[in-house]
Amino acid sequence: MNDTLMRRLAHFLAKHETLRGKPALEEEINAAEEKLNVKFHGNYKAFIKRFGGAYAGMPIHAFSNGTSIGKETVVELTLDFRASYAGDERAVELNSSYVISMTGAGDPIFINPAGEVVVAYHDSDEREVLAPSLEELLQESFVEW
Repeated sequence: MNDTLMRRLAHFLAKHETLRGKPALEEEINAAEEKLNVKFHGNYKAFIKRFGGAYAGMPIHAFSNGTSIGKETVVELTLDFRASYAGDERAVELNSSYVISMTGAGDPIFINPAGEVVVAYHDSDEREVLAPSLEELLQESFVEW
């Protein structure tokens, strides 16, 4: 992750403690990757190791989230959406990805094997690449307030 972006996030989250979770441990990451049969991308790992589940222009779920983020872990979100989309053409991609967030309408936002951040719209059966990486998405969407 870009050092400037990480400093901006750290500064913001230091002022808004309820938006920051507990940093993820390597053991938690390894167990989640095994359970979900995925490899977390470096940008996501860097983020959750430093901030846990936290707000960065959007909620990013991990294992221990900020109290304003919600309690759902990345594992719970991923398994729930995989079950919800079973039999759907998007299930193939979701089964090799991990869900890090949701839209306000409840659509899953996930990171696919290529590292892209994607949203799957349940109403239209379409998907959209939001950004080529989590780092790029955060650079575009994170604004301090």
